[in-house]
Amino acid sequence: MADRPASWRMPTRDQVEKMASAVRTSALPSPGLAPDGDLPSEYWQALLEDARADVGRPGPGSSARLLQLSQIPQHLLRVSCRRCARTVEIQRVDAVRLYGSDAVWKDVGQRLLDNTCSNRTGRHEEDGCWPSYDTP
Repeated sequence: MADRPASWRMPTRDQVEKMASAVRTSALPSPGLAPDGDLPSEYWQALLEDARADVGRPGPGSSARLLQLSQIPQHLLRVSCRRCARTVEIQRVDAVRLYGSDAVWKDVGQRLLDNTCSNRTGRHEEDGCWPSYDTP
């Protein structure tokens, strides 16, 4: 370790003044939007013209987890938890009897996992299982 004072790392007064004058002479950036300010109309127009703007959520036919219980062809329904690796199986007939034929499989599976969840931390954001809807 050297016996030099810490001031050798700091810029001198002349160097500080030179840096300050360089900052003052540079162009100031345009002010940004206020947090409650409206976005420019060009922004909204660009969003609407984007090709991805017309793409909606996938329909019920694209995923089995979005189907109603009466629309699912399998007789055995399985949902597993990606957090605790637990698997719950239920027959479609029993699920229809307990939750109704118009219940969505995603909601039924989440309820089945939550009823027997062992990961309780006390915080709403962290509680519960992370479902993975499998087809047997």
